[in-house]
Amino acid sequence: MNYKMMFRFYALVCLLEGVFLIPSLCIGIADGTQRTALGFAVTMMLSWGLALLFKLLSRNAPKDFFAREGFICVASAWILLSLIGALPFFFSGEIPNYIDALFETVSGFTTTGASILGNVEALSRACLYWRSFSHWIGGMGVLVFLLALVPAGGKNEGFTMHLFRAESPGPEVGKLVPKLRQTAAMLYITYLVLTVLNFIFLMLGDIPVFEAVCTTLGTAGTGGFGIKNDSMASYSPYIQNVTTVFMLLFGVNFSCYYLLILRQFRAVFRDEELRMYLCIVVASVLLITWNISSMYSSVGEALRHAAFQVASIISTSGFSSTDFDLWPSFSKGILMLLMVTGACAGSTCGGMKCARVLLLLKGLRRNISNLLHPQRVQSVRVNDRVIDEKVMANTNAYLSAYVVILIGSFLLISLDEFSIATNFTAVLTCFNNVGPGFEGVGPMMNFGAFSYFSKLILIFDMLAGRLEIFPMLLLFSGSLPHKRRCVARTA
Repeated sequence: MNYKMMFRFYALVCLLEGVFLIPSLCIGIADGTQRTALGFAVTMMLSWGLALLFKLLSRNAPKDFFAREGFICVASAWILLSLIGALPFFFSGEIPNYIDALFETVSGFTTTGASILGNVEALSRACLYWRSFSHWIGGMGVLVFLLALVPAGGKNEGFTMHLFRAESPGPEVGKLVPKLRQTAAMLYITYLVLTVLNFIFLMLGDIPVFEAVCTTLGTAGTGGFGIKNDSMASYSPYIQNVTTVFMLLFGVNFSCYYLLILRQFRAVFRDEELRMYLCIVVASVLLITWNISSMYSSVGEALRHAAFQVASIISTSGFSSTDFDLWPSFSKGILMLLMVTGACAGSTCGGMKCARVLLLLKGLRRNISNLLHPQRVQSVRVNDRVIDEKVMANTNAYLSAYVVILIGSFLLISLDEFSIATNFTAVLTCFNNVGPGFEGVGPMMNFGAFSYFSKLILIFDMLAGRLEIFPMLLLFSGSLPHKRRCVARTA
């Protein structure tokens, strides 16, 4: 293990997190919330102190960096990021228990949006901003942000691709341009442009600036931390509709936006994952609208709430415009399926991803066809491209790990003796980074009633879901492969 190179990366993570804390510190000072401001200041100094310590430990780091270091580095960096990020809540006393503060922070960074808070509006503006900003940080990934800043080549050669692979969502990772640093930069530029557009459209709806900022950050990261106890229910239909549109936009694979910039409209139109994503959204909205129309004063109102919740759940944002736990079982069943499916790979969303579902369905069709024609050699194609069998094998392995973790976590938190619907959807929504579930963890409820043991299980689920399972499994497996070099390097 190249620990010195890993320490070098931890130093960058801690340095960057200290910088991210500055806006919240400024808000705390401006609002006169002294204890909260002090909590952010102490955390910032501690983060920079750790950065200095890791920098000293990383002197004369060997240049070789293998795949196992990449996966472990990403998993452990996210844990370190969360452990530090929870301290302002704890030091300020606004979340007096550290496990609760850690749960809230992990939920923020992983863009889950599950909360232990019963009264969100009691938090200071500094903590509210930090909660929402943690979504924006985690949406595209702080490590991808670092890759956009770290110079390619030289002593960083052989290091960036492993980190990019371990953090990026989807069954396979590709580069938009030959240089990985430029790919990361282009992803963040697209992310920033969409974020700014979202903020502008919200401001046109006569919403206070602070609320527009927090809502934009939560939407962009598809996280769903609201700054009101009713989430988005008290906002105007215009604000809800804008949020609906941008939740869906942030659920699109960002490579599609790059293709649009290049004016490759036909390639975007033919993208099978995008078409699958849009078809699922349209079908779900129509079916739910039909199912709940009698519960609202008009079909238009039912359509607005159906579209909002479908966009929120499939993008794994977790905002709510109404208490969908009161909807009929048919509509709730659709929402539960959307929790699993998620949006597109290469977006800021959680879930299994439409790309993976598409591969699983095509793989299933091929296996059935092989039963009828065992001598025929058949390959799986997506967008007229043959999918490598290693990708298919990894997708099947992901599904196996997904089911095992889902069942195991459900059994463990069932020790708290809540209802089956509460326990199962709590695991499902945390593992898929969605946020609200049903019954005890519904859109108008919270996760505060779970034991500390169950919260730790759910914290693991949120991290595993955000990092596509394998980095967290490798970190805790204790059986890591030795010196296996990945041929992919930055250009």
